[in-house]
Amino acid sequence: MFKVIKKEGYARRGELKTVHGTVQTPVFMNVATCGAIKGAVGALDLKDIKCQIQLCNTYHLHLRPGDEVVKQLGGLHKFTRWDGPILTDSGGFQVFSLAKLRNIKEEGVYFSSHIDGHKIFMGPEESMRIQSNLGSTIAMAFDECMENPAEYNYAKNSTARTARWLKRCKAEMDRLNSLETTINKQQMLFGINQGATYDDLRIEHMKEIRELDLDGYAIGGLAVGEPAEVMYHIIERVQEYMPQDKPRYLMGVGTPENILEAVYRGVDMFDCVMPSRNARHAHLFTWQGIRNIFNAKYTLDTSPIDEECDCPVCQHFDRAYLRHLFKSGEMLGMRLAVMHNIYFYNNLMERIRKELDNGTFNEFYLKYKDILGKRI
Repeated sequence: MFKVIKKEGYARRGELKTVHGTVQTPVFMNVATCGAIKGAVGALDLKDIKCQIQLCNTYHLHLRPGDEVVKQLGGLHKFTRWDGPILTDSGGFQVFSLAKLRNIKEEGVYFSSHIDGHKIFMGPEESMRIQSNLGSTIAMAFDECMENPAEYNYAKNSTARTARWLKRCKAEMDRLNSLETTINKQQMLFGINQGATYDDLRIEHMKEIRELDLDGYAIGGLAVGEPAEVMYHIIERVQEYMPQDKPRYLMGVGTPENILEAVYRGVDMFDCVMPSRNARHAHLFTWQGIRNIFNAKYTLDTSPIDEECDCPVCQHFDRAYLRHLFKSGEMLGMRLAVMHNIYFYNNLMERIRKELDNGTFNEFYLKYKDILGKRI
């Protein structure tokens, strides 16, 4: 299902074949939390802005409209009208970040809905059943997301429990994929490496879960407040123990420079709400750095957002108009900004792939690693 086509240092150029299409890696997965990207961008827009994969959220879709409803409507692909690959996260991160009251047991987690407070239970089997109902291409295993910094003994016990949960996820997915009523009988399962910021826990956990021969492996529990250098260090320590023939996914990352640094260290897949969230606050990513379109200097500026960008927004609209839309509170401003930022991320990944194809990625990395995060 996955093959590495070329390498440059630790950076990998690959291809992931799925039942819903082939994905070229490294790849950025565009976050459609509730089945839509925030900023009035729908599935029909995504092909125009170079999207390959859509990521949807298990927890949110379980609460609204309900995974059983989505199943009755034919699964996420029919529901959202996106025909490419879809990855669903397990709901674990939202359980631990949104639920005010939660009780973690060996069987799973008891918590209260952030919407109306009603009591919910989610464990490995429940997460797999919800994701099976959604019919996604790739399902993520249910894990515990720890806060950083985490106390060592707590992190050790939590990581061990996540490993036990992963085995239950695999068994339940195997069962679900054998049922006649399952929407996607070829649903893939990715395991998640945890261990907080402790090298030994991360390595031992990776050694344990790679024995399960899953479809892919993610590095979770990073980009949650620790310094970027710590994140890069953990990636370096873990990647050498990850299977060479399986995709590697760094969850919830991140900024363009984070992505560039992680590709340099051997990561294949990424997701983050940052391009759409920053766009909704008028922060736009460009090849020169980050541009705040609210700035008064753009009042009479008829240049495109980024003169090096060929996205639909930069082809037809200028900085002065976009600034006017934001200052006027017009929804179109938000939509155009989101489309530009998502295109920028996807174009960045396409450029990275081309540089890897040409054997010039290292030059590209050195040129842009200190530019992409700079504020203009």
